[in-house]
Amino acid sequence: MAIECAEVSLTGDREDNQDRAAVATGDGAVLLVAIDGMGGHAYGARAAEVACKVMLDLFRAESKPLFDPLGFLHLALGRAHAAVVAIGTKLAVDVRPRATCAVCLVQRQEAYWAHVGDSRVYHLRGGLVVSRTRDHSHVEQLLREGAIREEEVPGHPMRNFVECCLGGESMLPEMTLSRRQPLEDGDVLMVCTDGVWSNLKDTEIAALLKPHAKANGGYRPALEKLVEQAVAASAPHSDNASAASIVWHH
Repeated sequence: MAIECAEVSLTGDREDNQDRAAVATGDGAVLLVAIDGMGGHAYGARAAEVACKVMLDLFRAESKPLFDPLGFLHLALGRAHAAVVAIGTKLAVDVRPRATCAVCLVQRQEAYWAHVGDSRVYHLRGGLVVSRTRDHSHVEQLLREGAIREEEVPGHPMRNFVECCLGGESMLPEMTLSRRQPLEDGDVLMVCTDGVWSNLKDTEIAALLKPHAKANGGYRPALEKLVEQAVAASAPHSDNASAASIVWHH
């Protein structure tokens, strides 16, 4: 397996960074993780840090390639959720730590992913979006119902209302898992927090991460440019913006 990988996390116009983004590799498998500690709740940064560590540790402990990739993702999110819940057991329910998460596993020329909340996974090919996750959010529900148009999302008063997340209540949150996604040479996979996509169109994200963009200095500059542009597009009230990404080669 030949890949180029990078992770970038910017604080934006916030006082601290409550996001975490990471890439873990080993024995022909790669795990991408992006977690957004929810700023309106206690210990947002700690929630993101703990959830990220749980998933990375589990990945490193597994034999690779993984026998049951989707089972692994379900287990990893479940354990991360339990770890975030444990941080806030002595706090009132409405202020307990919470986080959204997107995670992607790549092995054997195929990808699998899962997410909770409005952190996203993007699968890009040739400068186009092959697929991306659909947020667990109120505005996403309105979009599906045809109540609002895509261009209305950025200014919608409930655009930041997430319907499920890691942490808070002990009950396992809703999570969406993909099917097996075959990969082609030059495919890009990215997981990111909402600070990356909230004020950029999918077409802009795909154009910035075209395979040829890695020509100068490797792939990382392309991801850095994307995240920097995301922060600039949201200024002067930009959120933390974080992403982890790989380019697949075979």
